[in-house]
Amino acid sequence: MAKQKMAIVCNGETGANIMPTLIFGSSGIALDYEVHIFFAPAGAKWTLKDELEKFGQPKGLPNPIKLFNDILDQGGCMTLCELALENKGIDPKDVRDSRIQITKAPPYLMDVEGAAQTYVF
Repeated sequence: MAKQKMAIVCNGETGANIMPTLIFGSSGIALDYEVHIFFAPAGAKWTLKDELEKFGQPKGLPNPIKLFNDILDQGGCMTLCELALENKGIDPKDVRDSRIQITKAPPYLMDVEGAAQTYVF
């Protein structure tokens, strides 16, 4: 039987956007869901080197760097919207992990088709 899909979109550059994205993503992984996270241009900075480090460790919350790495290490899919490259002046070599895909929204939407759960932060 196929795993249930969980689709998560991070559409902002504050802690209120990235922390629930990572907490829900890691929770989905723990529940054996197929987790797909899409970073829209407004949330693109979280895919860049050193941005989570600058954010630091929020009081009373899990470590965002560990959550991010655990999601990728345990098979979660992360996608950076290709539109963010020009919109935010991002060079692909500045993306924090080579496992982060860079593509437009339609392929992401095809990947998450039939998702049992969808979240936007």
